[in-house]
Amino acid sequence: MALAFTRRGAGAPLILLHGIGSARQAWDPVLDRLAERFDVIAVDLPGHGESPPLPAGVEPRPAAIAAAVAAFLDSQGVAAPHVAGNSLGGWVALELAAARPLRSLTLLSPAGLWHGRTPLYNRISLRTTRWLAQHFTGPACRLVRYRAGRIAILGQTHGRPSRMTAAYARAAVRAMAGASAFHATMKATEPRCYRGGPPIDAPVTVAFGSRDRLLLPHQSRHLGELPPGTRVGQLPGCGHVPMADDPGAVAALIVAATARAG
Repeated sequence: MALAFTRRGAGAPLILLHGIGSARQAWDPVLDRLAERFDVIAVDLPGHGESPPLPAGVEPRPAAIAAAVAAFLDSQGVAAPHVAGNSLGGWVALELAAARPLRSLTLLSPAGLWHGRTPLYNRISLRTTRWLAQHFTGPACRLVRYRAGRIAILGQTHGRPSRMTAAYARAAVRAMAGASAFHATMKATEPRCYRGGPPIDAPVTVAFGSRDRLLLPHQSRHLGELPPGTRVGQLPGCGHVPMADDPGAVAALIVAATARAG
């Protein structure tokens, strides 16, 4: 499947996967740092950013999205990359690891680590964010020029929205408003959670932001399905989408996670 992507740097391949209602530009704050060490490929997931949705009749559940990413990697000649995923991208990374060899996985606030259905709080929060982005795109993009506006509009998903640039904030609003597969992906993921399957040989690192207001600890951070030996970390001061909150800490975490692969 043809997916939109940004590719930069040289070295071992590192695939970056964003969350629902986001786009590959979410990784921009860490892209240059990572490109100093890796051949970095930031991908727009199906129906997000500039990527087309999955074919008609294909439910965009995480395993199907992972299959599309796998086909994209084959088209790029990428065999066994490192993968870092945020939110839905973390869940997709786990499904991808079940389907093909990976060198390492870094999961930043991964979705799917709940019991049973997606918690009601998560569903309401995401759908409200989507509705506001769609119906107030213009006013929101104007408001994020100001520090208080960024805090008000992106405080649910980011821990330090005042630190991000207005351009980054506008891109986040527009990505949420324009994600054509948002509702279909929500519908496909709501009745599901991540279930561990065949053993994952790659080292896995998982980290949550201390200001993650979407994945509440008692609801959405159950690690029992993750592989034995998973390393658990924290990103102080970061929210659910940590890349703009502390680019240095996020890049360092990914580098350390890839180093575990030897």
